[in-house]
Amino acid sequence: MWNQSTPQAIAQRLSALFEALDDQRHADRGDRATRALLAAVADHEPATLGQVAAASARGAPAASRGVEALVQAGHVDRAPDPTNRRRLALRLTEQGRALLTQRGTAAGPLVRRVSRLAQSELRAVERALEILERMPK
Repeated sequence: MWNQSTPQAIAQRLSALFEALDDQRHADRGDRATRALLAAVADHEPATLGQVAAASARGAPAASRGVEALVQAGHVDRAPDPTNRRRLALRLTEQGRALLTQRGTAAGPLVRRVSRLAQSELRAVERALEILERMPK
């Protein structure tokens, strides 16, 4: 395989790898969205839906759907606000706190793969990246 690879073959292999990593990244997106909502509730406890929407950079309908899913999963408690009965107060449950403190997948699939490489392999990948980065567009 050495010295027999064409630029087209290398480009195809890189494209296939990027596509596979991108598919895994999409699967991780739901976990990141859940963590963002949980963090927004935790940061503003007792949080309102408006605070959660603003802190998670979501619109009110999307935040409402996300919070509803968290309530159904047992990660968030929703109760009337004692100071304003027209507003709901959101708090993390113990299960929600545990989920928020667990190590997430934020590092992503590429970091998980690269972390399994030997030091000599990391150096080789780093060298390849340096070559690719300095190539003209």
